[in-house]
Amino acid sequence: MHLHHINYDIPELGSWTDIHPDIKWLRMPLPMALDHINLYLLRDGDGWAVLDTGFYCDVTRDHWQTILSKLSQPLTRVIVTHMHPDHIGCAGWLCESHNIDLYISQTEYFATRALRAGANGASDTGDKRYYQRAGYNAEQITQFTSGEGGFSKIVSPVPLNFQRLRGREILHIGQHAWRLIEGNGHSPEHISLYCEALNILISGDHVLPDITPNIGAYSTQPDSNPLQMYLSSLEAFKALPNTCLVLPSHRRPFIDPVSRVETIVEHHHQHLARILAFCTSPKTILDIMGLMFPRKLDGAGYFFATAEAYAHVNFLLYKEQLIRGEKEGIYHYQTI
Repeated sequence: MHLHHINYDIPELGSWTDIHPDIKWLRMPLPMALDHINLYLLRDGDGWAVLDTGFYCDVTRDHWQTILSKLSQPLTRVIVTHMHPDHIGCAGWLCESHNIDLYISQTEYFATRALRAGANGASDTGDKRYYQRAGYNAEQITQFTSGEGGFSKIVSPVPLNFQRLRGREILHIGQHAWRLIEGNGHSPEHISLYCEALNILISGDHVLPDITPNIGAYSTQPDSNPLQMYLSSLEAFKALPNTCLVLPSHRRPFIDPVSRVETIVEHHHQHLARILAFCTSPKTILDIMGLMFPRKLDGAGYFFATAEAYAHVNFLLYKEQLIRGEKEGIYHYQTI
């Protein structure tokens, strides 16, 4: 279905576009194929609440300083949809430098704390097994598991205190009441915000235009079923009005979250159908990745694609449409 994008001017770096007198749209650059993240400022009494923050790096901090120099009112709090570095990266820095609170769901908060802390002496045996079972060779496995501290390099220290966000609760920001919608699968306890009076959804990464968020079963929880969680948590978005304006974390604002959710669900079911048709003989995760992602992958691409392939086959394992065998330490999947 063709998306109805709204033709707001894309904000220049270090500036913003006004979506509404009480909502400013900002952009920060990202050093990857998805080269930007959308952030928002929400009028909050005599100041502005920040919603998501960008990577913690010199470039983003410089853009924030430029924006703050143009704002005539102070920051009041930092709200984070989820714990991925492009969203939470500058949160601690902003909270600390402005003496304001962090608002985030509990699982996302503690996941951030854990990832920043690193392995703390625990072995990487499970991580290596995850890649071995996918079909990678010893050299690739060493390459994938030898990185240290990537998360902590782009996420500022997280405050030791936070205000907890929970799905189905109401968060009052300035004169507006925002209903919090919990999403799972892309991250553990993602929070989107819907204001009925404005008929605006700030969707974070959970509902995106043109692209679908990464849904991955990672080495931390290799046998999890994040795709089932994701598809289930999309149901809440189907209850929103089709006239709703969606402010996503990537790409452009658009109208009608309901149609977009239906398209996303159909996209995943098409992947699942292709995997089932492909696995009439035993296939590895690497084989299935080649089917799902025929384009050439880079280092980070392998990380996300591996997790996405695991997520889709795990979904089919739980549905008892695939069986899994193991030969010489490598998983093989086949239709029943």
